[in-house]
Amino acid sequence: MNVERLLVVSPNWLGDAVMALPAIGDLRRHFPHSRLLVAARKSVAGLFSMTPLADEVVVLEWPGRLWARAQRHADITKLRSLRADVSVVLPNSFASAWMVKRAGIRERWGYAADLRDRLLSRAVPRPAIRVHQSEYYRRLMKGLNIENGSVSPELVVSTHSLSEARTLLASNGWDGSRSLVVMAPGAAYGGAKRWPSDHFADVALQMIRHQQVSCVLIGSSADAATTSQVRALVPDDARAQVIDLAGSTSLDTLAGVLRLASACVSNDSGAMHLAGAVGVPLAALFGPTRERETAPLSGVGGRTDVLINHVWCRPCMLRECPLDHRCMTGLSPDRVIRAVTNLMTNPEPRIPNSGPRAPDPGSRAPDPESRIPSHE
Repeated sequence: MNVERLLVVSPNWLGDAVMALPAIGDLRRHFPHSRLLVAARKSVAGLFSMTPLADEVVVLEWPGRLWARAQRHADITKLRSLRADVSVVLPNSFASAWMVKRAGIRERWGYAADLRDRLLSRAVPRPAIRVHQSEYYRRLMKGLNIENGSVSPELVVSTHSLSEARTLLASNGWDGSRSLVVMAPGAAYGGAKRWPSDHFADVALQMIRHQQVSCVLIGSSADAATTSQVRALVPDDARAQVIDLAGSTSLDTLAGVLRLASACVSNDSGAMHLAGAVGVPLAALFGPTRERETAPLSGVGGRTDVLINHVWCRPCMLRECPLDHRCMTGLSPDRVIRAVTNLMTNPEPRIPNSGPRAPDPGSRAPDPESRIPSHE
C-alpha cells in the first residue's frame, strides 16, 4: 500500500504517549518513506518533538466534549488539511475515531472499542487478556500486520533542552557541581497513587546530608501544593538544597532536567514514564496501580527499580484509599534510599530492559481511556 502521509493520533496522557512510542517506532519502520504526522493534545505534543519518529507534530485542542464546537471544528479542519492517506488512532475513544472520519481520512485504523467499529476502516479486536500498555499498542500493530521492533522508547534530549535545564536549575540555586536527584511526589486522580510527602522529605534530607546531592522537585502546576509541602518538611539546614520546579518546566526542559540527574524517585505518573524514557536511573513507586501494565519503559542505558509494598488489597486501582493507605505508607524511606543509592552507584541494571512483564494469567484487557491514567 502506498502511504505518502501517515497520521498517528496520540494517546491523551503523557504516560500512555510514552508507552506508545515503541508502536509508533513500528509504524516508522514499516512505512520508511512516508511522512509521519502525530496529532496530540497540547499537554503531550512536546513529547513528539523529542523523538526522531515524527516528521511533524499537530496540536489538537478539542477535549472530546460535544459542546466544545469551535475547538472540534478547528481540529477537524486542521486534520483535513494534512491530507493524510492513513490514520492510526491510538486512543480507544469514539470521539477520536469520529474526528478522523469527519476529517475525510480514507483509511482509519485502530482497536474495535467504544462502539466505533463502523467509524474505522480496519478495526482490530482488543487483546483478550491484560498486557502492559506498551504491548497493548504493539499488539494493535501486529493486528495491522506490522512487525514489532524494540520496546525501548526513542527520545532525544537536545543540547538546547540541556542548556535550558541548566539555566533554570542555576537560577533556582543549583551550584552546578552537586549531583541531582529528581523527585516527582505528585500524582493526579486522587491521593492513592502518592507516596506520603513526609517520606519524600525524609529521603531528600538523608540524600542531601549523606550523599551531598541537591534534590529537585518536579511536577505540573497542579502538583505545586504537594512539592511545596515536601520542601517545607525538609529541615531548615538542608532546605536550600531542595529546588522546587513544579509548574516551571515545559516537557523538553523537564526532559533536560531528568537527563542531568543521577537518579529519579517518582510515583506512578507521567513524569515517571518520561524519566524512564530519558534513561535516568529510576526508582518507581507503585501503590494502588498495576505495575505489570504500567511499569516504566527504560530508554537506552536506563535502569529501573520498581518498588512495591505487597499487601493483600493492592492493586485496587482506587483513586482514594478507603483503608489506611498501607500499600504506600508501608513502603519505607530507608528502602527507597537503598534503591536510589544502588541505582546511583551500580553500573549494572537491576532489572534488565527485556520488555514489560508478563500479564497476570486470565485477567482482562485494560482500557487506557477509563483506567487511572499514567499521565499527571
